[in-house]
Amino acid sequence: MWFGVVTLFPELMTAASTAGVFGRALEQGVLTLDVFNPRDYTADRHRTVDDKPYGGGAGMVMMHEPLARAVQAARDSAPADTPVVMMSPQGSRFAQAEAVRRSAGTGLILICGRYEGVDERFIDAHVDLQWSIGDYVLSGGELPALVVMDAIARHVPGTLGNAQSNIDESHLDGTLDYPHYTRPEETSAGSVPDVLLSGDHARVSEYRRREALQRTFERRPDLLTRRILTGAERNLLEDICDP
Repeated sequence: MWFGVVTLFPELMTAASTAGVFGRALEQGVLTLDVFNPRDYTADRHRTVDDKPYGGGAGMVMMHEPLARAVQAARDSAPADTPVVMMSPQGSRFAQAEAVRRSAGTGLILICGRYEGVDERFIDAHVDLQWSIGDYVLSGGELPALVVMDAIARHVPGTLGNAQSNIDESHLDGTLDYPHYTRPEETSAGSVPDVLLSGDHARVSEYRRREALQRTFERRPDLLTRRILTGAERNLLEDICDP
């Protein structure tokens, strides 16, 4: 899968994309990442990319033309019909289902805004979608773009060494993850639950399902309203709610 990122700070992309499973997928050619700096597409010797807002107000606004040229350069490198996405707190909430859906595509162009905002004419003319990773404001779109790429890349075949990791992924079935344990069996903080040492796969599966449901009920009950529960899950939730 091909990713193109339009950003004034390409060094942020380079530093964060060289580690972990994402960096390994880039090395192996499973993923491709190209970065486009709007400053490289300016027409003045100062490489100006922002100016004061019409109507007054604090801060600066990113200009239409450098961004438009950078996006065109990205389109020229991208697979056909690659969507352009603006990372913005005004966008729709990016979630796991969107990550899975986009992983089946061939490419994505991500726009990282800075300063007080981006000239609306650029958004109207060149942006297909706007995504937000949460209800808060960051200094720019680089961190959200990295979050989006990492979330999508995990579902691109070849990114993860163990395919089961994707199958067991938290949020895929609308619940939070169950607790994990590893060696040693005894630590100063406690013991591994006996059921995980039993070798009984059915009991282990039920334990993990119960723990996932309990965590979701306690921490993110809103997630449970978005999915259809099986009969077994309803029974487990009834036990959790009325022990």
